[in-house]
Amino acid sequence: MKNRILIIFLLVLPLAAQSQNSRILYFMNISQNRILNPALRPSDSVNVALPASGFALSFNNNFLNFSDVITQGNKDSLITFLHPDFKTDDFLDVIRRQNSMDLDFSFQLFGLGFRTGQSGYLFFDVNEKIQARSVVPGELFELALRGNESFAGKYIDLSALKADMKYYHEFGLGYSWDINKRLRAGVKGKLLLGMFSASLANKSLGIRVNDDYSHVFDADAAINLSAPLTVIWEEGEIKDFQYDDESFGNSMLLRGKKNPGFAFDAGVTYSLTDKLELSAALTDLGFIRWRNNVTSLVSRNQFEFSGIDMTGVINRDETFEEAGRELLDSLKDSFLPVEMHESFTTFTPGGLNIGAGYRISKNFTFGLLSSSRFMGRQVKESLTLSANMNLGSSLLASVNYTASNHRLDNFGAGLALRLSVFQFYIMSDRIPVYWNKIYTDSGNNGNNGFIPVPANLNTFDLRFGMNLVFGHRKKKVPEACDYEEEKVPEPKEVEN
Repeated sequence: MKNRILIIFLLVLPLAAQSQNSRILYFMNISQNRILNPALRPSDSVNVALPASGFALSFNNNFLNFSDVITQGNKDSLITFLHPDFKTDDFLDVIRRQNSMDLDFSFQLFGLGFRTGQSGYLFFDVNEKIQARSVVPGELFELALRGNESFAGKYIDLSALKADMKYYHEFGLGYSWDINKRLRAGVKGKLLLGMFSASLANKSLGIRVNDDYSHVFDADAAINLSAPLTVIWEEGEIKDFQYDDESFGNSMLLRGKKNPGFAFDAGVTYSLTDKLELSAALTDLGFIRWRNNVTSLVSRNQFEFSGIDMTGVINRDETFEEAGRELLDSLKDSFLPVEMHESFTTFTPGGLNIGAGYRISKNFTFGLLSSSRFMGRQVKESLTLSANMNLGSSLLASVNYTASNHRLDNFGAGLALRLSVFQFYIMSDRIPVYWNKIYTDSGNNGNNGFIPVPANLNTFDLRFGMNLVFGHRKKKVPEACDYEEEKVPEPKEVEN
């Protein structure tokens, strides 16, 4: 069982590793919209996010849909891409030259925002964050699923292989102010305290497949870890890893102080006319310096191993566990890194958001948002069109359409409802439109049921939570005909 989990970790975790923050959040009148632009603010005078009252989960990839990995098999069963009946060629047809997968999880521990004077707004946030992202070359999938034959005598360049996963605390303090009646600016500084990190520093990496189908790994790379993890060596080889479970105790919150980091956001909004507002922001520009419990496994050499080959599993010549054990044994015997203990730095993925909102009436606006995410040399972009209804803070609703991840069917919706001082919200940028039915055997009665599954789901985004809101400042909205009619004095009667 351990081998099965570890082989899945080696093949999938580099993939299961961000997505951007919910874009539908940008045009909704709730305090969380400052995540995307610190110059944005709600109309309520005071906003409080209680501990454990806000959650956000986001996942996306640029190549796989749900139906590409799991599909209907024979006899009312589900099959995966490693099953003999699965069409491997169809699976590999969707693989791109560079395949990325991203995961973000955010847990808001506390939030507070309030107005200061007539033009200022001060806010403070505490968040727990887990981020994982990766890029995997397509030839690595082809080598594993089609085997070595077509690669004999060839060199596979894996320099694009990237992987990064981290868990950290975020303490943010920000302020926005009205420079004049049309222009507002906002800034936010963030103290980051790292808890755990695992990343691949890849300077040069490649595989040469020999004529006898053995693999020669040419590596100038390092696996950097910051975790209570001890490498157990035996006769110059890695035997095992020992994890200290007691290191994460009651003082968990303070342990990140040895892995400090910093990030900042900056944004502006500008009312071009009474109906059109423009905005722009840079977000999450920062880094974490990892210095505690640091272990680096560095390899700057060539080593030969039996190879990555899942064709035996597909052809049912061996089990998944047997193939995994063979791969792990081969890597353990061949991969002889040097253990080092030097600090390293990881960077938070920066973002650029450019938006425009057009007010068609007092309570309805159309929004357009261009969102870019920078992860090393890779840039992910999306364009969102939304229709928004804001009835103060009592009822907020939004629907949107997003072009991203090489798909044009990303529909989303958001809803926020205020009951007294309680404001509940839920939103998603990706609501599945097309669904498949996977039929199941319901038992001895002979009736078959079915399970609905999304057909083309490659992005998942969900944010929900609760705020406490107090006061509501109504913003005067000038209308095109909002002026006082000049009074003309009536002529006086003149006596002859």
